[in-house]
Amino acid sequence: MESTKFQPVEGGVCAAKGFAAAGVHCGIRRSQTKPDLALIKAEVRCAGAGCYTTNKVYGAPITVDREHLADGCAQAILVNSGNANTCAPGGVELARATCELAAQALGVAAADVLPSSTGVIGQAMSLEPFAAGIPAAAAKLEASAAGSHAAATAIMTTDTHPKEYAVEFTLGGKPCRIGAIAKGSGMIHPNMATMLLFMTTDVQAEPAVLRKALAEVVPATFNQITVDGDTSTNDTVLLLASGLAGAAVGPDGEGYQTFVAALTQVAEHLSRELAADGEGATKLLECTVTGAPDVLTARAVARSVVHSTLFKAAMFGADANWGRVLCAIGYTPGDFSIDKTSVRLRSRAGEVFVCENAAHRPYSEEEAAKVLAEDEIDILVDLGCGSAAAKAWGCDLTYDYVKINGDYRT
Repeated sequence: MESTKFQPVEGGVCAAKGFAAAGVHCGIRRSQTKPDLALIKAEVRCAGAGCYTTNKVYGAPITVDREHLADGCAQAILVNSGNANTCAPGGVELARATCELAAQALGVAAADVLPSSTGVIGQAMSLEPFAAGIPAAAAKLEASAAGSHAAATAIMTTDTHPKEYAVEFTLGGKPCRIGAIAKGSGMIHPNMATMLLFMTTDVQAEPAVLRKALAEVVPATFNQITVDGDTSTNDTVLLLASGLAGAAVGPDGEGYQTFVAALTQVAEHLSRELAADGEGATKLLECTVTGAPDVLTARAVARSVVHSTLFKAAMFGADANWGRVLCAIGYTPGDFSIDKTSVRLRSRAGEVFVCENAAHRPYSEEEAAKVLAEDEIDILVDLGCGSAAAKAWGCDLTYDYVKINGDYRT
């Protein structure tokens, strides 16, 4: 179940003070109308931090991002969909050139522009669409919910809808916000996912604080999503802090914990959205593991359950095959006992207790079918051998997943 400790607000990536966004069609995608270029700009030079794919094959924009974030600062984010700019000739040079174009259009330094790309791997890109699209996007920048929505739409690939979220919280008596947009539907598996996710905040924080916060939040959220077991080449999470709320966050203390909690709520909400929008998916699966000997084991078990192909297929068919949950727990690496493991399946329609002490517990198949017919299913696993807990998110495996990926390039 989703946690909402902090108040959600409108505005997405533009909810925090000092940020504007836009999305346009510039011709990278074959579609003549679908937006394929997004731009996010801050009024001021921001502290920044990033987190990227662990795939040994990674997109050219990630190389440039790392270069440009070496000093911990940035002022704009440029994103295209339709082409991953990965394993393509001259990819790094093109990514740098797009930053130059954005710098000219926005009046910022090229080194303060962070590029990202998503789409098909291995196809050459041309600078021509960017030369037309970047000035057009710059002219449409809006510090509003509309600007955020346009940008969120422009970064989609096989996503079925834009993904945006923002929360408001208080630091030192001052209202502060964190907002974000994201894309991701297939090629999703830790670490992180086929995910582009851009977060903005108006708190004041040093780059080291932002890096520390991401290092705490990402493993518990974005690294706990799995759709199909494929770790993408272009996964990117970027966080920019404008400082315009007038509230500072240090590397520890109550203010830092509040900031991390708010960042976690944003990340968890978008993790759920990304998993629910998995290619062909009809159901969001959230596995909560409790009673684990340590948090790493809890995370691994939760991921293992929602990643199981057999279990995902069973959820598509509304089949309470709890043995597949136990199987996935059993092959999870780690030193822990399964003897006291219990499993419950829950949704808006109710809850069924299907496994106790790693064995069958009598339940109604008819009731279980009603529970599993819903579009959000909670899998509650208690290992009974500790106090650590974690969550992971996935989706069911449907016929449409194969259809979508059978003709992805066409």
